[in-house]
Amino acid sequence: MSSKNSIFCNPLLSTKVKSANVKPVESLLGYLVGPFCAMLANGIFTIYLTNYFRNILFAEELASGSALAGTVEGFLTIFPILSAILIIIGNLVAGQVVERTNTKAGKARPWILLSALLLAVSSVLIFIQPSDDATFKMVWIAIAYNLYYAVAFPLYNTANSTLTPLSTRNGKQRSVLASFVNMSLLGASGAGSMVFPFLLGLLINDEMSLGEQKTYWLILFAIVAVVTFAGTVMQYYFTRERVTEERAAMSAAVTEKQSLSSKEQAKAVMSEKFFWVIIIFYLLYQLSGGVKNTSMNSYAQILVTDALDKDSITGVLGIVGAIPMAAAVFFVAPLCNKFGKQLITIIGMAIGAVGGVIAGIWYDNMVVAAVGIALKCLGSAPAGYMILAMIADCIDHIEAKTGKRCDSLIMSIYSSIMIASMPVGQGITNALVGSGETGTVIAYIWIETVCYAVGAIVLVFFTVERYLEGDRRIILDRQKAQAEAAGVEWIPPEERLRREEEEADRLAEEARLAELKARCQKKGLNFEEEEAAYQAKLAAKQNKKK
Repeated sequence: MSSKNSIFCNPLLSTKVKSANVKPVESLLGYLVGPFCAMLANGIFTIYLTNYFRNILFAEELASGSALAGTVEGFLTIFPILSAILIIIGNLVAGQVVERTNTKAGKARPWILLSALLLAVSSVLIFIQPSDDATFKMVWIAIAYNLYYAVAFPLYNTANSTLTPLSTRNGKQRSVLASFVNMSLLGASGAGSMVFPFLLGLLINDEMSLGEQKTYWLILFAIVAVVTFAGTVMQYYFTRERVTEERAAMSAAVTEKQSLSSKEQAKAVMSEKFFWVIIIFYLLYQLSGGVKNTSMNSYAQILVTDALDKDSITGVLGIVGAIPMAAAVFFVAPLCNKFGKQLITIIGMAIGAVGGVIAGIWYDNMVVAAVGIALKCLGSAPAGYMILAMIADCIDHIEAKTGKRCDSLIMSIYSSIMIASMPVGQGITNALVGSGETGTVIAYIWIETVCYAVGAIVLVFFTVERYLEGDRRIILDRQKAQAEAAGVEWIPPEERLRREEEEADRLAEEARLAELKARCQKKGLNFEEEEAAYQAKLAAKQNKKK
């Protein structure tokens, strides 16, 4: 997608973010609320899609005891794992699509907007069943599932993940944005594990026919689709790619090629040891989380009592995990900015492993297991909130060493792991849960516990933070040398952004004065008096802030 004659040159599609620095409105709407809405369906799928497939969609076939039951059982185990191949391909393609996009809106933000409708529609298609024939249902689900996970979500998630490293080079601001993005993901998962079970309990009960239950699922996801569309559009308008703008300005000045071929990116990325360290760590973290999340509902069955049913226990487990994660958001970023992301994340992984051991030993005691699960979730918080910031640090380091910016390839790999972990985890869960209580406990507790312990060891080798200050100087010196060699004025990125912000403020002030004059003329008001009143209110507001 080229910037030439692009639809994104239309003022109606201009970003609402005009500031040189990341402000609270951008953080909240562009990196928290927007992504939360966009990933809401995925958060619910992670917890409940296995349950929907087994207990509603294919309930009759699995209960039949015939050869068809075995066919469906095999399908539910194999198709998610095979889908992971398409998902990885989809993410790699999405990465290259983003890399070759060059518009006034940036290279990631256009795909945020364009994926809004695709995400909404594909999430609903999973719950539309035109036929009750088992073979037809399996074919339909395979298509609808992969439309969401191999097409729509890779486009969105690769663009969404790429936004954080492209938003700013300010490390502290980037850490905050990474926290918000991952908070949105965790919030979407929390909605799936806490809110959705209680909502299902209110709308659906076992006395309903399967047809009625399917109808309610479809209605619920039609509502989710509307929320997804609105939130994704909002995210587009309240984000900005400052690093893309910086590189675009340099490219225009020195005729530098902006996009890189897949081979050029792969060569730069694969030779960097820090890339391998952080990707191996993330693979351990995300895949084990995928197994845990997809097995939550099955583990809840072990704890069922006369007072609590499975859905209620699932909701309780979600709350037990969400509260420590929510509390951690207030201290993870400050601690990481003070002591370093690597150290705090290693300590967190160690704490999580200890919590997992507690939960695993006393897995059938709800109170003790809940304490261990809460401790495990608390320990995972630094990794959950900081992973994007750590990957962004790695991207900057590669750029400093090679002169190549490889956001799209790295973030497509990141997105592949994130999305593929759910279907792969689903397949592993289906296999383990089928073996009984022990397999369920292994899936929900022990796999993640072991991966946390190994992950802590792997992160010992992720020492990229010590190079970041020097990397920033190298990148700026390179830009300055390129500009001087081309005989053009070099403006530091911070100064260029400051000038742009001042110009945006000046234009906004001119527009305000013009609107005020027009209103005064229309209503017969005194312009000087109205302006004085406005300035007095503005001064009072500024004094209050001070």
